Amino acid sequence: MKKTRILIVDDHLVVRKGVGALVEGRPDWEVCGDAATGREAVAAAARLKPDIVVMDISMPEMNGLEATRQILKHSPKTEVLILSMHESEQIVRDVLASGARGYVLKSDAGNDLMAALEALRQHRLFFTSKIAETVLRGYLTSPIHVERGISPGQLSPREREIVQLLAEGKSNKEVADILGISVKTVETHRARIMGKLDLHSISDLVRYAIRNNVIES
Repeated sequence: MKKTRILIVDDHLVVRKGVGALVEGRPDWEVCGDAATGREAVAAAARLKPDIVVMDISMPEMNGLEATRQILKHSPKTEVLILSMHESEQIVRDVLASGARGYVLKSDAGNDLMAALEALRQHRLFFTSKIAETVLRGYLTSPIHVERGISPGQLSPREREIVQLLAEGKSNKEVADILGISVKTVETHRARIMGKLDLHSISDLVRYAIRNNVIES
């Protein structure tokens, strides 16, 4: 029997180990790899071709939502299960927009994680009960418009990466080194981002990143 291959992504080792132990308890599942950042996750997914990715949201350098977008762009048949402590309506909306098809709160993982993985293995949606309620509430109320009328999804993938790195306090040179591009290219992207979002300072950019769940406050 072909085993279901699962990639675990979280910046906390104890979470990766805990999820891995649950997965390895099933003889027909296996942990094919793990990653501590969204950037590592994208590279690992391209290399390992997992059936399912268990993904945290808040991680350094590249958050889980951006990693999910990039993984699904290159491997649309991969299923992504978000495992997070966050449950706000805006974050749920962002998760759905990223293409993830499952969402389990870390507080519910003991009860729901295995059921969620089984659902995604069968290419079915799965939302822990609190998240399902949030999704329903979102459909029953008017949509919340993102301030300034531009959401993270309307930036390009490269622009979203640069927003997160700059908002984390990295310099243009540090961003260039991480992304493997020139400082001048970073400066060009930065100017375009500031213009597109109508922002005028790095502090404005940080506030935008926090409001739109690109980074945590």
